[in-house]
Amino acid sequence: MDSKTMQFERTSSGEGVKHFCVWSSPEGGQKIDIGKQIFCNRSLNMKNIVAVGFDMDYTLAQYKPDTFESLAYEGTVKKLVNDLGYPTELLEWSFDWTYMVRGLVLDKKRGNILKMDRHKYVKVAYHGFTELSKEDKVAAYGSRLIRDAFDEPDYALIDTLFSLAEAYLFAQLVDFKDNNPGKIPADYSRMYKDVRAAVDLCHRDGTLKKMVANDPKRYINEDSSIVPMLKMLRDSGRATFLVTNSLWDYSNIVMNFLCGPGAGDDSSALNFDWLKYFDVVITGSAKPGFFHDENHANLFQVDPESGMLINTDNGTPMPQVDTSLRLPLKSLEKTSQVFQGGNVGHLHKLLSIESSSQVLYVGDHIYGDILRSKKVLGWRTMLVVPELEKEVELLWTLRDTRKQLQLLRNERDHVEDKIHHLHWSLRFDGVNDVNKEEVLAELDKLQSQQEFARLSHQKAQRECHLKIPQGMGTADEDWLSELPLCTSGGTICLPLYEPSVEFEPLFTG
Repeated sequence: MDSKTMQFERTSSGEGVKHFCVWSSPEGGQKIDIGKQIFCNRSLNMKNIVAVGFDMDYTLAQYKPDTFESLAYEGTVKKLVNDLGYPTELLEWSFDWTYMVRGLVLDKKRGNILKMDRHKYVKVAYHGFTELSKEDKVAAYGSRLIRDAFDEPDYALIDTLFSLAEAYLFAQLVDFKDNNPGKIPADYSRMYKDVRAAVDLCHRDGTLKKMVANDPKRYINEDSSIVPMLKMLRDSGRATFLVTNSLWDYSNIVMNFLCGPGAGDDSSALNFDWLKYFDVVITGSAKPGFFHDENHANLFQVDPESGMLINTDNGTPMPQVDTSLRLPLKSLEKTSQVFQGGNVGHLHKLLSIESSSQVLYVGDHIYGDILRSKKVLGWRTMLVVPELEKEVELLWTLRDTRKQLQLLRNERDHVEDKIHHLHWSLRFDGVNDVNKEEVLAELDKLQSQQEFARLSHQKAQRECHLKIPQGMGTADEDWLSELPLCTSGGTICLPLYEPSVEFEPLFTG
């Protein structure tokens, strides 16, 4: 929730004084927009939760796609040209962050980007920025006895917001290679490998994080509701923790911007006041490996002021060989302890967690955060999907239209069922001539109704489709399953769903 939906003004009786209240206050809150709500696909009794944890990047810290993703894209292009010898024409390219969303699959060998349904059936395929015809799509992905697993090493999942820029750049390189023979001698697989190498170079030399650290306000969305949320959780008696793959220096800058006393003010001096909102902070966690208790990564305690590490034994500082090198332990007296590395076993001991089901973890990476922690540990999980906000609002706006589509589909199915029943009666029931004429007459009548029902249903589908921003799909009967990869006007592709099913958005794991 953002500050507009979290806070509202309440006028005190008799005084006319306005006070700001938060949703968790005894006075209550106001109605929350549908796109900001939390949805659950399994009941969760919060009385059983003793600790609530958060990822940082793209969970608490929501990066601005128009600045942060463009920064990652520009850095990758420069590495390709300057370090890997790609043509200088690449420096003139730009990144359209509205073009694609997570959930796509990249075919490294063929240079294609795929949109599949839950059964791994390829619904839409693009070669670069050109959509494949149905025949080419079937020839590539639907003509073999055993289907591809669509997994490494031949495929790559676009499953994080960080990967959108590299996927877009790969599509640009595919088009450039096809239209300029000889300019890029590498094949499609090699191009993707080079893009990944360039991305890694950007992260390894700290290019991206240095830019964000210098001006967090430019790259991270301000959110004044984070601190009230953390206070509410802690006031309820629950422990809170932060587990991030980012190292301490960068994590401190981001969390200070989000939760420090000068939150949102990039000119404020760095401090450690935000640590009071967490019982344990683990940086450099190396998720998803962190979620495996057999992972024998060492746990180090971090001295917040110096950033230096103290070797520990499950959170307890170990005696040093050279006592003169021992760091001052004044940080240990604080309510929050900062660590680096380790595994989930260390975290459970630090928080005195007796059962994995007592933990609720909030993250943005469906594989690295949610599935691993859910399947390996049994944690309760919540998935943050910011790009679904507009989609949920759109689905809610069209709920009456979709209910009407459901009624029309039911009517059409009912008529077609009667027609099939009469056809089978003529073939197998041995009706006499008189009855046969009556059946044929009824068939003619039903076929007229069928055509009317079909046309009415298609017309309603087209009308519904026109309410969706252009560029999001086709107007045929199966328009919901034929949505293209690209969008226009800043819109986002809808997820695959059945229009005849009552709207039940599912966010949590």
